[in-house]
Amino acid sequence: MSVIRWRWWTGAAPAADEAGTTGPADAHVGAAASGAAAPGAAAPGAAAEALPTGRDLADLARRLHAALTEGATTIELDVPDPDAVDDAGAAVGPVAGRWRGWFDLAELLGCRLEAPRSLGGGRVALRLVPLPPEADWHGKAAAGATGAAASERYADPAGFGAVRKLDHPGFLLPLLEALERVRPPDGGRVLVLGCHRGDEVAALGLLDPPPVGVDVVGVDHAESALAEAARRFPAARFLRRDVADLPPELGRFDLVVAVAVLQSPAVDDRALLRRLVQAHLTPAGALLLGLPNGRFRDREPVWGARTRNYREPDLSLVVRDLAVYRRYLHQHGFRTHVGGRYDLLLSAWRGARQA
Repeated sequence: MSVIRWRWWTGAAPAADEAGTTGPADAHVGAAASGAAAPGAAAPGAAAEALPTGRDLADLARRLHAALTEGATTIELDVPDPDAVDDAGAAVGPVAGRWRGWFDLAELLGCRLEAPRSLGGGRVALRLVPLPPEADWHGKAAAGATGAAASERYADPAGFGAVRKLDHPGFLLPLLEALERVRPPDGGRVLVLGCHRGDEVAALGLLDPPPVGVDVVGVDHAESALAEAARRFPAARFLRRDVADLPPELGRFDLVVAVAVLQSPAVDDRALLRRLVQAHLTPAGALLLGLPNGRFRDREPVWGARTRNYREPDLSLVVRDLAVYRRYLHQHGFRTHVGGRYDLLLSAWRGARQA
């Protein structure tokens, strides 16, 4: 296993006997890595290199990225404690923003930041572990899955079916905020498209207070996911249908929720949006549309919309669609708000703001 250990200083480095070393391996590239001293790392028995002020973060990010590209499986850092502050109240160390900065750096590098360990003397040990490749269910449809295999790929209990989006604050809290903006009235009707196992139905019950007596209809194409949704919410009604082929007898709803639906490859998003507004909303009805802005790696969400052929996120993939949807909705008398994180959430309502 390739393990890299670095000691990081922002000012003049202390002498080797003041650095609190726990062994030569704490200050050089591990034997399974390149074998040469890493830039910015101390050779055994030598003082750590001090990086020029103002370049610490950029230099650190480049070196970490290079190490990961060369196959490092773990990077261990001995850094100033992010909770320590200087006399002016600023965080000490190469990364600003206290711990938030280290979490952001780990995510941008495609790593998991494991639990830190105090080293004493105002320093902590951090471990960055690269996340595995993104979950393969993202590409199954594009890879040629058809019929039952395509419709059930998100219901696979070993794949997306094991993901619990409402356990992630980055999904749950923005969703609850968006639902508050478009809260259905007590006794109203709610249509959830692409309902899967019923997470958006569950989120309605998490509002404070939850709407009372709501008639919920869920639509999805994955039979096993619908069966689980029906077990979780026996008072709701679930239909196995293509969202592009909604029966007219469904009627009209006070709220239509469609998260990660309009961007599906088989969906004509513009046509579906027009049909929802014209045929399935009450005059005062509202919409909540969610555009995927993340992927999953080891069941962990990673921010940023991306296609399989892109190495990095490209927000134009969602910004263009958001602009089209908002323009259409504004033309039909809706007010809108865009929020969210791993799902970009477009709330649309008529009249006074509902929350």
